[in-house]
Amino acid sequence: MELQIKEHNGFQYVDEGSGDVLLLLHGLFGALSNWEDVVETFRPHYRVVIPLLPIYDMPLLKAGVPGLVNFVEDFVAAVQLPGPYTVLGNSLGGHVALVYTLHNAQQVSRLVLTGSSGLFEDSMGGSFPKRGNYAFVQERVAYTFYDPTVATKELVDEVFSITNSNSKCLRIISIARSAQRHNLGKDLSRISVPTLLIWGLNDTITPPQVAHEFHRLLPNAELHFLDHCCHAPMMERPKAFNALLAQFLERTTPQAVISR
Repeated sequence: MELQIKEHNGFQYVDEGSGDVLLLLHGLFGALSNWEDVVETFRPHYRVVIPLLPIYDMPLLKAGVPGLVNFVEDFVAAVQLPGPYTVLGNSLGGHVALVYTLHNAQQVSRLVLTGSSGLFEDSMGGSFPKRGNYAFVQERVAYTFYDPTVATKELVDEVFSITNSNSKCLRIISIARSAQRHNLGKDLSRISVPTLLIWGLNDTITPPQVAHEFHRLLPNAELHFLDHCCHAPMMERPKAFNALLAQFLERTTPQAVISR
């Protein structure tokens, strides 16, 4: 499917379907397309909204987790998203989702985290981004997936072009460092909403022990691992990911959460 991009007040986003809102947040090298299978599966029954995070062009002084959380808050206000809603985040998007929830508890009914940063991540290795070395970028993009063929030439080309831009690289480095500084270990006990953790058993960036630690620290979390899967389960194992998500959404309706 081809995702239709909407624009409103300077925000670019996907907005498909109707019903309870699923707010999806992509990762550092992610894009709206990362969530295509989730949109396709859930838009008949839910309103699926994905803002394009301004990772490569936000003001450098704001290029970090707090700046991205502020962006999501501004986006929600601009499009008048009715809450409470379910927030899903992959990688850096999961980190943003967690901090957003800590700051806006009344707006969030459920959380779904997959390969989330916030406790530990091997973001791309200390030497990343390495400019002008296509083979290196190809290797690091492939490292994100259990099956390297998921790292298509189109995806590698996209990351390669990003790493060849000085201004984009500065923002990537700033955001990655911010993510590593903002460890949420001491704050997770304050998040009481039902939380679904879907993790790749072969995740090399936020390894399985990170998922176990999230599971231990989040009071109302359940954890599922997908085998033959690395850092982006919704892309690598979409059917299994969507099945787990559908079961979770059915079990934890917003009405049930609100009435607790």
